[in-house]
Amino acid sequence: MGTLIIVGLIALIVIIFALTGLKIIQQGETKVIERLGKYHSTLSSGINIIWPILDKPRKIYVRFVREGYDGENRVVVRLSDKIDLREQVYDFPEQSVITKDNVTTRINALLYFQITDPFKAVYEIDNLPNAIEKLTQTTLRNVIGELELDETLTSRDTINSKLRAVLDEASNKWGVKVNRVELQDITPPESVRDAMEQQMQAERERRAKILKAEGEKTSAILQSEGEKESQINKALADKESQILMAEGEARAKILQAEAEAEAIAKIADAIKGTQSDPAAYMLAVKYIETMKEMVSGKDTKTVYMPYEASSMLSSLGSIRDLFDKK
Repeated sequence: MGTLIIVGLIALIVIIFALTGLKIIQQGETKVIERLGKYHSTLSSGINIIWPILDKPRKIYVRFVREGYDGENRVVVRLSDKIDLREQVYDFPEQSVITKDNVTTRINALLYFQITDPFKAVYEIDNLPNAIEKLTQTTLRNVIGELELDETLTSRDTINSKLRAVLDEASNKWGVKVNRVELQDITPPESVRDAMEQQMQAERERRAKILKAEGEKTSAILQSEGEKESQINKALADKESQILMAEGEARAKILQAEAEAEAIAKIADAIKGTQSDPAAYMLAVKYIETMKEMVSGKDTKTVYMPYEASSMLSSLGSIRDLFDKK
């Protein structure tokens, strides 16, 4: 009976040791082990063995989101002996901040961080989630307080970079690496939003007027250029027409002169061998044609002839001699 009791006690001790001494750590997690209240080791993923009663995991505060009965998510902070080494996201509630131009604005932010040194996360800070939240809120107020409202609304990337740099430097001693910070919503007061909407409406109307004016200006320029080009084309056409007309008149005069020259040459050949002068003959013919026109009127009773015509009429005798010879 005594032997069975001893065996039972040994078996119980083994079972207790197996339950409390064997620690299975999931990948991406760790535990900080204290032996008799003093730091002893940091467990890695896999199977680890500790001494029951002597070794004990140190608990820290962790923050997680739990869905409530009403379907809304609630942030819960509790003690846990597991330390998550993966990247974590904290979604902070909206908070009121005052810009440089004294405008109260509501802003909420997202923080992405990762525990890189479990020892510092346990022993350098008491409540890590609360410390990170308060540090983020104060840093956000300081950064926004240096900017005016317009800069706050248009410089999110700049604000995110400043927040990340300040938070990463401040949380480094806690064994935390801040990867990035994102501003979700920036909500100015309703009066400011109304003024911004009116300003945007006025800006849109101004741009519409500018576009309309530019369109009318472009249309007027194109119309003016079209009229100018049309006038230039018309002037060129008129000039070409005048040139062609002048060339035609010149050609007609040349042809007329060539015809007269040819006629004179033929007359000279016809009266060759006589005493008549071809020039005098042509002049006499012109006088005869002129006198014919002078006496052709209906009411003409008296004809005045120049004195020089008597000398020119003497050339008629030459014409008579020419016909007599022929």
